[in-house]
Amino acid sequence: MNLLNLIDSPADLRALPRTQLKPLADELRAYLLDSVSKTGGHLSSNLGTVELTIALHYVFNTPEDRIVWDVGHQTYPHKILTGRRDRMPTLRQLNGISGFPRRVESEFDTFGTAHSSTSISAALGMALAARTKGEKRHAIAVIGDGAMTAGMAFEALNNAGVYNDVNLLVILNDNDMSISPPVGALNRYLARLMSGKFYAAARNVGKTVLPAPMLELAKRIEEHAKGMVVPATLFEEFGFNYIGPIDGHDLESLIPTLQNLKDLKGPQFLHVVTKKGQGYKLAEADPVLYHGPGKFNPAEGIKPAAAGKQTYTQVFGDWLCDMAEKDRRLVGITPAMREGSGMVEFERRFPGRYFDVGIAEQHAVTFAAGLACEDMKPVVAIYSTFLQRAYDQLIHDVALQNLDVTFALDRAGLVGADGATHAGNYDLAYLRCIPNMVVMAPSDENECRQMLTTAFQYNGPAAVRYPRGAGIGAKVEKDLQPLPLGKGLVRREGKGIAILAFGTMVAPSLGAAEELGATVADMRFVKPLDTELVKRLAESHEALVTVEEGAVMGGAGSAVAEALADAGIVKPILHLGLPDRFIDHGDAAQLLAACGLDAKGIAAAIRKRFGKGEPRLVVNNVNH
Repeated sequence: MNLLNLIDSPADLRALPRTQLKPLADELRAYLLDSVSKTGGHLSSNLGTVELTIALHYVFNTPEDRIVWDVGHQTYPHKILTGRRDRMPTLRQLNGISGFPRRVESEFDTFGTAHSSTSISAALGMALAARTKGEKRHAIAVIGDGAMTAGMAFEALNNAGVYNDVNLLVILNDNDMSISPPVGALNRYLARLMSGKFYAAARNVGKTVLPAPMLELAKRIEEHAKGMVVPATLFEEFGFNYIGPIDGHDLESLIPTLQNLKDLKGPQFLHVVTKKGQGYKLAEADPVLYHGPGKFNPAEGIKPAAAGKQTYTQVFGDWLCDMAEKDRRLVGITPAMREGSGMVEFERRFPGRYFDVGIAEQHAVTFAAGLACEDMKPVVAIYSTFLQRAYDQLIHDVALQNLDVTFALDRAGLVGADGATHAGNYDLAYLRCIPNMVVMAPSDENECRQMLTTAFQYNGPAAVRYPRGAGIGAKVEKDLQPLPLGKGLVRREGKGIAILAFGTMVAPSLGAAEELGATVADMRFVKPLDTELVKRLAESHEALVTVEEGAVMGGAGSAVAEALADAGIVKPILHLGLPDRFIDHGDAAQLLAACGLDAKGIAAAIRKRFGKGEPRLVVNNVNH
């Protein structure tokens, strides 16, 4: 790492002669592979952006010139070159560096981009701010081809094209690979012209068979035809000057092109072709497998994981196939997360009923609404944090019309290494306030399957929110039996204190209750809440405690407090859940413990509030 060890900032990079950039790229790629194999993280995408990252920091005066990366999981080379090389061993760990750009982490991270398709909007804002303030700097948006499937990217292009005096450069990182294989008409459109090989071949054929006058005519026809189908037409109609496609791994093409674009005014669009996993044959061959691996030996590659507890994602995937066998009206929808949402087997078995809509969450929800209007039974498999992006569609297009759509919300609660951007901390609060919605939270794998059946059979919008990773090891029954709607279950009889636990918090609440002699109820439903159970527990206990892996403000505990108020019951109540702040990346169990949401923390919070197992009224800012 002779060259890489010299680079502590892009200023050091810009001091190198161009002849040393290719050896630097080789060192950076080797360091990246070695580092990620020891920590886990996003690999394929970062191997593909090594040369592009070097070229951008070499040509542009960063951080004065702003680079916005989209999606942000392709920024490890950027982090290494901007003074964080020595911190890479802490990647995605508690108190370590993030796997995504973070403004609080470095001045070179100009915008947080863990959700996709936001870069052009943000970069346009930065470019217009520079123009307004009279500052001479550039704004560059680097957007992956998968992120270009989102409507927001085109909204930004449409807006940007009217400003012919801004220093805005949009770079399409076209690697024919998002997380799941890319889909849609735009992807096919770009793929036809990959590296311009179609036109090169056509010109070569023409030269060998046509006389000079005919060759000139053919050239004019070709130029006319090219104008009708190349990406230039699409992006130039938005007002951009289109350049490309060029090889994103060829520094001798990248650097002169970027230098030329730097001198041009107005919105510029550079189409760069890269390869995910570049330089590591195993990742090149299977970029999906190496998209976000855990720790592995690069010499051996990723080995099949030993069989362990079933994950909630696997429970959903199995249920989806079983229910599809039973009901031909079931269709499955994902916004570009086939693998992450556990739909690989469903697509294989039911290809005609599987729909990947690309990174287009708003469209996914309204598309499901349209299917429901025609008596289909759509199941939208979507991460909790991504459903936030389609909130208006959830309300206006689904719930307002009381359409029969099932939402399978994966990654609910804390997600660990991906951090605050991917944590599903708010779904209980933002779902329970919507009329017609049913909202459920399973305490184990079997309950998850039962709740998915309940949601599917409910004639209206219903959501089941479940966490990332494995469950507690509960046996999953193969039948498709629903649960009684809106009914909870007492899991442990005690006295004095009743713990009303939701979803994943049932298990640690049972642990705390053993120590305290408390009652524990698995509430199951956040909406409709089992108000009869709430009232019964309030009448038979001295105090209530609600526990949820979600935001305390407006969450399941608030629903319990509202139910007590409606019934005219005054009872000391303690709400435990996620605090009113964003929670950084780290091991999920560590983070839950830090929030007081393990058995030890729950017991400690109850003792602090009520004493040693005996309730006592404490006057403070907690509901009581």
